[in-house]
Amino acid sequence: MVVTGTGTGVGKTVTTAAMAAAGLAAGRSVAVLKPAQTGVAETEAGDVAEVRRLAGEAVTGVELARYPEPLAPATAARRSGLPSVRPEEVAAAAQELAARHQLVLVEGAGGLLVHLDARGATLADVAGMLSAPVLVVAEAGLGTLNATALTAEALRTRSLHTAGVVIGSMPDAPDLASRCNVEDLPRAAGAALLGAVPQGAGTMDPAEFRAAAASWLSPELGGKGGFLPPGLA
Repeated sequence: MVVTGTGTGVGKTVTTAAMAAAGLAAGRSVAVLKPAQTGVAETEAGDVAEVRRLAGEAVTGVELARYPEPLAPATAARRSGLPSVRPEEVAAAAQELAARHQLVLVEGAGGLLVHLDARGATLADVAGMLSAPVLVVAEAGLGTLNATALTAEALRTRSLHTAGVVIGSMPDAPDLASRCNVEDLPRAAGAALLGAVPQGAGTMDPAEFRAAAASWLSPELGGKGGFLPPGLA
């Protein structure tokens, strides 16, 4: 499954970790692939390390490219003088992992159409090469419907399957827009709401995170359902 966001900072990594944790809890072998990590120095922990910290070291983690500046991968590669990552490389790595794992999660950088290389290749190209479903991670509040609808439209125009949408950071006390968006996001995405990760989940103790992760996700994502706060289900 390819995991994309409606933008940067919407909760993709924590959502990926929650799916990985739920997969491990169900007895599945899990791998997480990060095609391009930006904004992280060579010695710093990136998104793959964060997923493994939260979900568990049983997760196989692979990072194909790393660039120090917090920019789109193609821009970061150009400025650093390092090779960009090509969609063919990403697809090949994902297929190799799929030969040895029951669940492979490919986490993008930023949104769906962020450029990976100078040719303008994107995560959508990777999903097409893999014939993989794409999960859209969205924000809870005001402005999320337009960004979600645009992402879903981009997927449809490329004949890619939208697996569903997950709210990547659901407030404990949702405001009016967040409450309404629970009902409206599936219409914007043209796909079901499959989860809601609580705000601040990434700061939880890893053991508590793993114990709770399945409750944030629908059965379609390996969860147990009942993921919405009381009054919003």
